[in-house]
Amino acid sequence: MKISAKVEYACLAALALARQRPDEPPLRIREISELHGIPERYLVQILLQMKGAGLVVSTRGALGGYRLARPPESITLGEILSSIDGPDAPTREAHEPTAQALSVVWQRVRAAERAVLDQITLAKLASHDMPREWVI
Repeated sequence: MKISAKVEYACLAALALARQRPDEPPLRIREISELHGIPERYLVQILLQMKGAGLVVSTRGALGGYRLARPPESITLGEILSSIDGPDAPTREAHEPTAQALSVVWQRVRAAERAVLDQITLAKLASHDMPREWVI
């Protein structure tokens, strides 16, 4: 599985937001950027995509910033990945029997990856309450 830098940064930003307490002010882009070494201009684009997907909300003004749109228990890594990279790319149609066999394997691998990503919530990651090994 290839994870783009953009998805990695989106996950890091989401984790930073998940660790914020409700009584704390929203996180500013600069804070997230400095915390994780993400270029601010790039982070703005990422957060806008996540906002469009309904994962984060923004507050304008001097005390503005970003928060998660939903509780961290209800946001998965799979959702973050989809918000940045879009849905899984369609598989190529295979006509030859060997290619068809490989196609089935690739589909199963993608489904297993997606199942793992859809199980891991931001709350689990933020609390470090994750199993050491994932069984697929």
